[in-house]
Amino acid sequence: MPLSFEPPSPLAYFATLVQSDEQFPLLEAAASLAQDEYPDLDVQQVLGDVDQLLARLRRRLPADAAPLARLRALNQFFFHDLNFGGNVNDYYDPDNSYLNAVLRTRRGIPISLAVLWIELAQGLNLHARGIGFPGHFMLKVSLPKGQVVIDPFTGRSLSREELSERLEPYKRSNGLVGEFDVPLGLYLQPASPREIVARMLRNLKEIHRSQEDWMRLIAVQDRLIVLLPEAWGEWRDRGLAHAEQGHPRQAVDDLEVYLAHAEDALDVDAVAERVAALRRALN
Repeated sequence: MPLSFEPPSPLAYFATLVQSDEQFPLLEAAASLAQDEYPDLDVQQVLGDVDQLLARLRRRLPADAAPLARLRALNQFFFHDLNFGGNVNDYYDPDNSYLNAVLRTRRGIPISLAVLWIELAQGLNLHARGIGFPGHFMLKVSLPKGQVVIDPFTGRSLSREELSERLEPYKRSNGLVGEFDVPLGLYLQPASPREIVARMLRNLKEIHRSQEDWMRLIAVQDRLIVLLPEAWGEWRDRGLAHAEQGHPRQAVDDLEVYLAHAEDALDVDAVAERVAALRRALN
């Protein structure tokens, strides 16, 4: 009798990728997010496409190129020759978060462009990391003479003054001024691969929620809960999406997980009322 091999579901595949922080394949995990929208996507093909770009880039550089020369060659290749950049015409298109689409169109949002750039940078042995900067994901590279911060939307290097200027509206709206101000360096801490993928998913979450696309939102929430099982607010948000989609049983299950773990949250009473209403509907 022939052995039948059933490939894992996209969610199960994602779960295998993100189980360990030590071996977290950022590019593969980020590329796999597109499988919800492109069920036939071959993630390995996406990885192969990036490998080919890296091979082209390496051929341009002498083996002993200094770090600054490698960085300049990468930026010339990525932002100028290949013309990767921000999708200013349709910033909220979900395709901007899907690496297969970004590779095809050469347009994305800061974080998706950053994931591709980081992969190429690390392939050149540059010490490159992403930064979860408020409102706009950034890149930083450590060089022998200091660090460079780059905007992945444009490829521009940013001075400390420009970074401080970009932070001002965020600081003001969050009361982080005067005695509550904190040094710029705290905003330039590297983001872990798990944090980067979570931020990519939350970008998609906001798009689907604003469009009231509950089915796509639930798929994103499924991934967020696999990625961050103790982010109880994600259980609540998946439960509320299930309620909107007309799945009262799943809604109750998720909202009760939230209530069991978020006793100090400000919305506990409102969520409990919602659960009671859903239970009445079920009965």
